[in-house]
This record gives sequence, C-alpha cells and structure tokens, in this order.
Amino acid sequence: MKTIFKSYLAFAAIIFSLVFTTANVNAQTTPKIKNVVLVHGAFADGSGWKGLYQILTKKGYNVTIVQNPLSSLEDDVRATNLALDKQDGPTILVGHSWGGTVITEAGNHPKVAALVYVAALQPDSGENSVQWLQTAPPAPENGVLPPDDKGIAYYDKAKFHAGFAGDLSKEDADFMFASQGAFYANGFGTPITKAAWRTKPSYGIIATEDKSIVPSIQHAMYKRSNTKITEIKGSHVVFISQPAKVADVIIEASKK
Repeated sequence: MKTIFKSYLAFAAIIFSLVFTTANVNAQTTPKIKNVVLVHGAFADGSGWKGLYQILTKKGYNVTIVQNPLSSLEDDVRATNLALDKQDGPTILVGHSWGGTVITEAGNHPKVAALVYVAALQPDSGENSVQWLQTAPPAPENGVLPPDDKGIAYYDKAKFHAGFAGDLSKEDADFMFASQGAFYANGFGTPITKAAWRTKPSYGIIATEDKSIVPSIQHAMYKRSNTKITEIKGSHVVFISQPAKVADVIIEASKK
C-alpha cells in the first residue's frame, strides 16, 4: 500500500511539474497585448495587410483590418474607432502612409495602448498631412495626381509600380493599383485636433527605399515625436514586401 501511495505521489509531482512548466512557457510566449488593428493608407485598401495578418494571427494575435472609406479624415477616424470599439482589451493601432494621420487622431481611443507608424505620416495637433509632404521635394517616381473634378486624387498608373510598390512584382503592383480606393484629397489638408503620439508610446518604421513619402520626411517626423525608429529596406509598401520585419516591430510594441 505504501509503495502504491509513493508511486501516486511521484506521479502527481510529475503532472504538477508539467502543468507548471507549460503555464510558465505560455506566460512567457503570450503577448501582453493581443489585439492589433491595421489601418491602410490612400491609394490602397485593406487587402495589402494579408501577409502581415497571417504572420500575426499564427502567433496568437487578434487582428482587425479597417477598410477606410477615404472620404475624409473624420470618416476614416470614425471607421477606425468602430474597429477599436469591438476590441476586448488594450490594442496596438497600426497605420500605413495616410493611415498614420488617421491613427494619430483615432489613437486617442481609450483602448489604444501604443501606435505603430509604417512609412506613415505623423502630424502634430493643428498640423495637416500636406504640410509634411511639402517639406522635401518629391521623388521623381512619385505619381500622386492632382485631384480631379470630384476632388479625388489617384496615383498615376504609369508610375505606380516604381513609385508606390517598387519591390513587388509588376503583377502584384497592378493588383494594388486596380484595388486602390477613391481618396478625397481634402483629407490631406484637414488638421489633427489632438495628436495621440504625445501621450502614447509610438514606434515608427522608415522604408528606406520609399518614393511616395521620402525617408527624410519620415525621419524628421519620428525624430520630432521621439518615436522609436526601425529602418527596413523596402518600398512604400514595406509591410507587403517585408511583413515579418514589420510584424517584429508590432510584436515588440505589444510586449511593452
């Protein structure tokens, strides 16, 4: 009987050890913040986030992709806030390009724990996007066209591949061009009312081969705001061409 009892105790100790070890490992690998909301920019839509979505969801993150109407800053902020309302806890808010302006305003939402700017605009309170776009000469490859008679700005098809997605295949760039949203250019001139990066941790990814928002502009914005900078070799759509490296920055933000 004593032998059986001792065997039982030994077995119980092994089981307890395994449970404790598993719980400890899970505690170390589970992100502190598991919710991520992704906000696309102008001349694009949410489909570009697919590669990043796949990487993050496989690592246990709950990822939501906003489809911006691109009709105004206010409308895009509203769409982002609707996505944030649905999150069940603290959230990392990520914006690309024009989406950086959107998250600068929407980032004041109480569920936003940190901001990640991906080759993105980052105005301050009272500033608008076009102010920053005019602080350096555009790259020759840049193909943003003047607004049409409806106030909508598109990207020149002849320049889209080199100017927007130079490190993607022509086939992928053509798909992106075909799926771009109708961006109402007045959004570029709308000022931020309250810049969320002033009160929340911010991370900035500089795309070193960017031809749409030249790297010097990204450097200036992120340095001014004391944003933690990561440089990644890639085009304006670095989140598509280098999704694993972009994911690393988001994961870092989620563990702080």
